[in-house]
Amino acid sequence: MPEMRMPRLSESMRDGLVVRWLRTSGAQVERGEELVEIETDKATVTCEADAAGVLEIVAGEGETAPVGALIARIGATPGADVPAIDSPGAGPSAPGSSGPSAQVADGAQVADGAQVADGAQVNRPSGARFLASPIARRLARERGVDLTSLRGSGPGGRIVRADIDAAVAGMTASETRGEITVVQPDHAQRLVADRMAESKATIPEFALSREIDMTRCVELRDRIEAAAGQVPTYNDVVIRAAAFALREHPRANAAYRDGRFELYSRINIGVAVATEDALLVPTVFHADTRSLTDIARTTRELTERVRYGRITPSEMDGATFTVSNLGMYGISEFTAIINPPQAAILAVGAVEQQPRARDGDVVLRHVMRATLTCDHRILYGAPAARFLDRIRVLLEEPLGLLLEVST
Repeated sequence: MPEMRMPRLSESMRDGLVVRWLRTSGAQVERGEELVEIETDKATVTCEADAAGVLEIVAGEGETAPVGALIARIGATPGADVPAIDSPGAGPSAPGSSGPSAQVADGAQVADGAQVADGAQVNRPSGARFLASPIARRLARERGVDLTSLRGSGPGGRIVRADIDAAVAGMTASETRGEITVVQPDHAQRLVADRMAESKATIPEFALSREIDMTRCVELRDRIEAAAGQVPTYNDVVIRAAAFALREHPRANAAYRDGRFELYSRINIGVAVATEDALLVPTVFHADTRSLTDIARTTRELTERVRYGRITPSEMDGATFTVSNLGMYGISEFTAIINPPQAAILAVGAVEQQPRARDGDVVLRHVMRATLTCDHRILYGAPAARFLDRIRVLLEEPLGLLLEVST
């Protein structure tokens, strides 16, 4: 019987969230028909049926499954018993088995060990009636939550993970805090949180910061705007400079993985883009071979696709270095967290006019603070300082960024 498993939609994907089924259990589906929307840390993607037949849904909407886990079957007889979300390679439960819980056809569980059809409810010995997804039951056991006290917010009144999280928050909150609104992060937000926590916990990072005189960059942008009408952003210029500097400093265009150095031949720069509720990092591929105009066009298109929800997983993968810019929010300086397994990330602040001493006089200059956060396992202090200084030189004498064409 054809099985539909959670696909790996990006290199970094570990699990996916079932956002919405486009067909219901028992429906006849055709090969190539769009069936389900899956959300990853990168984007929401619609997956198609690989075969024709009758659909049996295993993973319900709002449930998270690891890559390779069974989420549906196609071709099975409607109403057949279906195991809950399994780990890759795990087999179905033995027929007739009993225990503290058994599986419902749509991935929920019931308490008395009996299997029931999708959407049904059963009585516990106490007389309580409820449905709960497998992950909700596991979390309830781990966190000491009484499922009988909850009202499910999932399909058919099913208790889902969000209900457990809300119950735990209610148990631990002090009454003196007043009314508390619990907001359940979406799948992308949870994955960003996990990756950032992983970065801080596993990477021995250090940061270097220095001032860059952007006066000539400002003048260059003014000339480009007067001549062409469309001007690259300061971030575009920084990406161009970083790409050139990475050519000369390959350990910055690298990763520390499994006790080894990985040095990358291609320079692909991730550009951090903030949305209303998340932070996504699309990639400018082959950044060192692109002109400043091409980089500006590419970043505009990627930013627009992120903010309108049209970015694809392939556009979010493959970055070897990342640039993060909060200058548009008036931030002068900040330290960014490394996007693992990359060796470094460059954080740049606003371009600000400040008085500076030049040749014995006080003059106004446009300056910007740049901070390089590095993984000390692969990029050491002195090489990192030379890399950041090379970026400074390129930005303070930016004509080469405009004229040089790479092949």
